[in-house]
Amino acid sequence: MSEQEEDFATMFAASVAARRFERGQTIEGTIVALGPEVALVSVGGKSEAQIDIAELKDEDGDVEVSIGDRIQAVVVSTSGGIVLSRKGVRNAATQRELEDAFRAGLAVEGKVESVNKGGYEVRIARARAFCPLSQIDIVRTAEPAVHVGKTYTFRIIEYKDGGKSVVVSRRKHLEEEQQASADAVRASIVAGAVLTGRVVSVRDFGAFVDLGGGIQGLLHVSEMSWARVATPGEVVAAGDQITVKVLRVDEGTGKISLGLKQLQDDPWSTVGTTYQAGQVRTGRVTRIADFGAFVELEPGITGLMPVSEAGLDRDADLAKAFPIGSELEVAVLEADTSGRRIRLSRKAVAQQREQAELREYAARPDATPATPLGSLADKLRDALKGH
Repeated sequence: MSEQEEDFATMFAASVAARRFERGQTIEGTIVALGPEVALVSVGGKSEAQIDIAELKDEDGDVEVSIGDRIQAVVVSTSGGIVLSRKGVRNAATQRELEDAFRAGLAVEGKVESVNKGGYEVRIARARAFCPLSQIDIVRTAEPAVHVGKTYTFRIIEYKDGGKSVVVSRRKHLEEEQQASADAVRASIVAGAVLTGRVVSVRDFGAFVDLGGGIQGLLHVSEMSWARVATPGEVVAAGDQITVKVLRVDEGTGKISLGLKQLQDDPWSTVGTTYQAGQVRTGRVTRIADFGAFVELEPGITGLMPVSEAGLDRDADLAKAFPIGSELEVAVLEADTSGRRIRLSRKAVAQQREQAELREYAARPDATPATPLGSLADKLRDALKGH
C-alpha cells in the first residue's frame, strides 16, 4: 500500500469513527497522549479524539491529568475527526459557535456586565446576550446588582436573527445541575451528617437551607446558636454559605431539621466548674415571667432569678424593677449542668455584702468581742445612720 493510500485509509477510519458520535454528546475516554497543544483521548475501540491541552490545565496553568486518566467531555465537532471540550462551548468566538451551542444544548460561559429593570446584559466572548431577571438564579435575588461583574455558566434558551437576539438562562443550567445531583445529595442526608449548604430564605422562625439538588432543610431559630437569638437575621442572611448538622430526617414527610449550634462548643459543658454556689456574677436581663427574671450570664448561659430571690417587696413590679437589657449582680444558688439550669439570687448578694460589713465591723479595734452578732448588726445600722 502506498503512503497516499495509507493516509486515505487513516482519514477514512477517522471519518467512520466520528460518525459513531453526535455533536453535543457527553462521552468518557482515556488520555493516551499529551502534546504541547492537544491531547489524544481514546473513546472506544481504535477511535481517538482530541482535546485542547488548555482545557486540561488548572488555575495555575499546570496540566492536571496524566496518561491513563479517564475524563468526561462533550463532542463539539465530528468533521474530519472527533473534537472534545470539557467546557462545552465556552468563550465562544463566533456567532456560529453560539448557534451550535444553542442547537446542541451546550453550556456557555458569560460575564454579567450590567443590570436594568428587565434583566442583565451578559457578554459571551465578543457577543452580547440578555438574561431575564427571573433566569439569573433559582431563588429570587433581593439585590439584582450583586450579580454584576460575576462570571457564570449559562444555557442559550433563544437564538434569533442570526445572533442579534440571544437570550440566556443561568437558572436552567443550575436546575439541570440540581437534578443531576439530587440522588447523590439525598443519600448523603442522614441524621448526624455535616453538610455545606446555601441559605435560600430567612423567615421569622428560622431559615431554609439548600443542601444541593434542590433539597432544602429547615434551620430553626432555636438551633442557630447557644445564645438567645431574637431574629434569625442576626445569624444568617439569604445567599450565605453555611455548614450545618442534620438533626432529623422525617421519612414520612421528607422534612429535614438542621442545626448550627451543634457545630459550636456547648457553653453548658463547663458550667459545673465555672459556676459555683455563692459566686457573684453580673448578668443581663433577657426576659421577665410571672415566676421570675431570666438573666444571661454569658452567651448561651441563662439563669433564672425567682421572684422570691429578687429582694423586692411582695407587691413590687418585677418588670419595672428589672427592665429588659438592664444589668444586675446576682449570686449563684445552684448550677445543674445535666438539667441545664442555674438558680440565681439578687437577695443573696445583699446578704453577702451585709455579712462582709459585719465581719469588717467585728474586726475593728473598738468592737466588743463578746457582743452578740445581733447587737453588732444593730450597732452597724446605727453607725451607718449617723453618717
